[in-house]
Amino acid sequence: MKVLEHIEKANGKTQFSFEILPPLKGQNIQSIFDSIDPLMEFNPPFIDVTYHREEYIYEEQQNGLLKKKIVRKRPGTVGICAAIQNKYNVDAIPHILCGGFNKEDTENFLIDLGFLGIDNVMALRGDAVKNETYFTPEKEGHLYANGLVQQIAAMNNGTYLEEGLLNTTPTSFCIGVAGYPEKHFEAPNMDSDIHFLKKKIEDGATYIVTQLFFDNKKYFNFVDKCRAAGITVPIIPGLKPLSTKKQLNLIPQRFNAELPEELIKEVLKCTDNRGIRQVGVEWCVMQSKELKKANIPFLHYYSMGKSDNIKEIAKNLF
Repeated sequence: MKVLEHIEKANGKTQFSFEILPPLKGQNIQSIFDSIDPLMEFNPPFIDVTYHREEYIYEEQQNGLLKKKIVRKRPGTVGICAAIQNKYNVDAIPHILCGGFNKEDTENFLIDLGFLGIDNVMALRGDAVKNETYFTPEKEGHLYANGLVQQIAAMNNGTYLEEGLLNTTPTSFCIGVAGYPEKHFEAPNMDSDIHFLKKKIEDGATYIVTQLFFDNKKYFNFVDKCRAAGITVPIIPGLKPLSTKKQLNLIPQRFNAELPEELIKEVLKCTDNRGIRQVGVEWCVMQSKELKKANIPFLHYYSMGKSDNIKEIAKNLF
């Protein structure tokens, strides 16, 4: 079922969803099931599965030259989505990236998803790999997420890359894209960021999931700006509880998300990560209750493979 259909079916009730990471290479699917099982009592209509592109490392050879080697630390997004739908009978939403894909790769990826009965995809540009200063697309790949959205939308209309195909079957993907309540770190300003977000909607995206944030005013202001710009699709807030002191520096740097002064002070009072985890849970519960009161269609949680604190939050809300 499509995300928009889940929203319509709920009749205004706020629903619970979450995102997981594929396991590191060498681990089995049970590690995924172990993180999902504790959250199934809250009846998530869908579960997002991230995609992690290959990375490059350089190994020094005996002759002193460096050899470029491709590594994949978290493979398995498509297989995990199939396993989730088979085991739990809920919709799995794979992330699909510009990074690491050319257009032919993207088309084949989408064909596989269609064969598996997957109805939704999350279309993202993806980040630059570690050895890149700026994001670099694959040859014949998409530089921006709107190009990826255009390709998915074209397949929904039965248009494939190869011209002259006969009796093509249109796909039927509901397309999600990312939104940034505190703007994407590469965008010059919020107006520019929303301009390009609107273009993704015009190109065929049907819902937005936001980057994580810790101040609900950021989310509500973002929604107001989107609506003023003519964006009418659902905007689902993405939430993540703090759990370690290290995240005080990591989150602003990696996600361009500002931490409220009050939250920082509470974390700094803690003497260990157990206390910080509890502060993070309580803060996220407070955020969630306010968002739920505003009749937000979904509250979407970034679990990062750990479900214990997400379960504690959900018990207070669903």
